[in-house]
Amino acid sequence: MFQRLRQLMAANATRAAIPVFLGTIAIEYLSLRRRETVELDSPSSDPNAQSPVGYDNRDAAASMAMGMGSLVVNGFAAQLLAPVDERLFRHRRFSVGNRRMGFVMAVLAWDFLYYWDHRWSHERRILWASHVNHHSSQRYNLSTALRQSWTGFIVHWVFTPMLLVGFEPRQVARAGELNLLYQYWVHTETIDRLPAKMETVLNSASHHRVHHGTNPQYLDKNYAGIFIFWDRLFGTFEPEAERVRYGLTKNIATFNPVQIAFHEWASLASDIAAADSWKDRACYLLAAPGWSPPAEKLMHQAGGQQFRIS
Repeated sequence: MFQRLRQLMAANATRAAIPVFLGTIAIEYLSLRRRETVELDSPSSDPNAQSPVGYDNRDAAASMAMGMGSLVVNGFAAQLLAPVDERLFRHRRFSVGNRRMGFVMAVLAWDFLYYWDHRWSHERRILWASHVNHHSSQRYNLSTALRQSWTGFIVHWVFTPMLLVGFEPRQVARAGELNLLYQYWVHTETIDRLPAKMETVLNSASHHRVHHGTNPQYLDKNYAGIFIFWDRLFGTFEPEAERVRYGLTKNIATFNPVQIAFHEWASLASDIAAADSWKDRACYLLAAPGWSPPAEKLMHQAGGQQFRIS
């Protein structure tokens, strides 16, 4: 079992990049220690400016544990799904991956599908249950990039159209790895902005800080992986303006990786179990996060009389 695990880790570029992740996290940690001191010593009347900067050791440890768990669980899931991918590829209608610039097209196609995968993961609760852990830290640093889902395999189907048009399974996997590796560096406050022309095309630290914000104007914006022009094209782009408040609209008070990974799954299961109808159960699964049944059924007593809440 452990030999197989080592083979899986060696075959994956993300796993091979772990030393780089740890080294850059250490550099950023030292850099932000000074910045955190300066910011805390310079209080501002703006409450947004008081958002924590830098690292919390328990938070960073939780993020790293999430990253390792994700590599193991999703690595094994990828092996189980590999025969399905091979079968789909055998039924391809075209051979796009064999054309000139095939890998470049694979990167672009994967990024396009990732935009929709990411967007749907914010718009449908069953997918949000898998993705929410990535947003659960109230800190924003390179360790946050490692706070990955342990159930990310549930959106594997989003990328299967690439196989049917003729991208080889290895091309699809490598395009996905490149996309994930690119997104690592955008999880930082040590980089302000790229040159203006690059910010128009590429996802950046500034754009992705917005995505992790709970400020009202930042909610459900900037889903990009590599190319920000998808957000500009589909109307979900928002530039960074005021200081970002990170985390969830209702934050969770835990650094336990298992609770971080599965807290929303548990909440979803509880809501479904308590639902009064199959329609409500379906809505809990497929509606937006935060959906609840209409309130007009609720009653309360006041002054000896019942009042309907509408």
